[in-house]
Amino acid sequence: MSAPVTIAIIGAGVRGRTYADRAAATGRATVTAVADPRPHARDTLAAEHAVPAAAVFDDWRALLDTPRVADVAVIATQDADHADPAVALARRGYHLLLEKPMATTEADCERIVTAAEDAGVLLAVCHVLRYTPYSRALTSLVAGGRLGDIVSVEHLEPVGWWHQAHSYVRGNWRREDTSTSMLMAKSCHDLDWLTHLIGRPAVRVSSFGGLYEFRPERRPEGAADRCLDCAVEADCPYSAPRIYRPLLDEPDRLWPLSVVTDDRTEQGLLTALRDGPYGRCVYACDNDVVDHQVVNLEYTGGVTASFTMTAFTPLEQRKTRVFGTRASVEGDGRTLTVHDFLHGTEVIDTGLHGGATADDGHGGGDQALVDAFLDAVATGHSEQILSSGRESLATHQLVWAAEHARRTGTVVTLPATTPPQPLTRR
Repeated sequence: MSAPVTIAIIGAGVRGRTYADRAAATGRATVTAVADPRPHARDTLAAEHAVPAAAVFDDWRALLDTPRVADVAVIATQDADHADPAVALARRGYHLLLEKPMATTEADCERIVTAAEDAGVLLAVCHVLRYTPYSRALTSLVAGGRLGDIVSVEHLEPVGWWHQAHSYVRGNWRREDTSTSMLMAKSCHDLDWLTHLIGRPAVRVSSFGGLYEFRPERRPEGAADRCLDCAVEADCPYSAPRIYRPLLDEPDRLWPLSVVTDDRTEQGLLTALRDGPYGRCVYACDNDVVDHQVVNLEYTGGVTASFTMTAFTPLEQRKTRVFGTRASVEGDGRTLTVHDFLHGTEVIDTGLHGGATADDGHGGGDQALVDAFLDAVATGHSEQILSSGRESLATHQLVWAAEHARRTGTVVTLPATTPPQPLTRR
């Protein structure tokens, strides 16, 4: 057997821990270094993977002052902090597994891609939707010609009411000036996935949406600034105690409670909700990202797609309808119902297990991405990675174009780009 792939984790939060655990679970990889300024997160991950104390750092820059300690650097810091470690570590010869979004500006994304290309290292952006069993089954249908030519697509991301409140009203992605737009933070996955499925570059985009619910004007009468002090909390679906208390009874579930508190006791949770950001009233936060948005896309050849992202749903798998010249298909993230115009209806179970959340592994996408990346590093065969750095940059540019269209009320024409690798159709 070949030697295990060695991994340095830059950012020991939920995503960093996920990739560390998924990689180690294969038996083909070992975590050999951790860098994170937060002692509890850093030391917990290091202890779980028996990382030597000499390879545990409070700043990723310390890796620049030592001989290379791993084959791979997993970049799982906050979005705005991706670019500098990715560029510097690529130049030191580390292959990069980079959490999405790549970065929060186009210039930083370009810096990352260029650094990886110049250094000759592998770069995989964590577009995990491409890797799920469900996506592979759907793209196989398309490649096999079952649908004929794709003409149009409808795609829905049901964010989930409590997930919106947790991450995009109270949490780390609530403000564009400290993170990025919600379309980039949450749904660069989806616009990337649509490009992957359709196999053509987008040429025009429009978008509409905004912040409807989570603003002071919508605050119920009698609401307090914190849920623990609120007279109307019992009637609020976004109540922090209502969201987080049941998770105390699920010790094996890491996210989202791990973001709220390190003390998974009743008192620990109450202290966090009393003093921390996750106990704030959703109508009294400093959030500004949208809670609903639609994006309309035209691809080369006249193919169209519509994408809807909304907070006001259960947190579920994405829903998609694909309309082709010979068949249409309706997908719910688990099954595909094919309406063949000649041969009738067939329901395909894609074999997906688990839910849609980060704690559930994104429907198998997290593990499949890690498996593919480890294969690519071990063999040097980059085709195991389903999107190049340049492809990921192009779909990030599509997100920025959609945001520009939303803000200006215009239809944005995209510059000509190299087409994505098409799915083989027979």
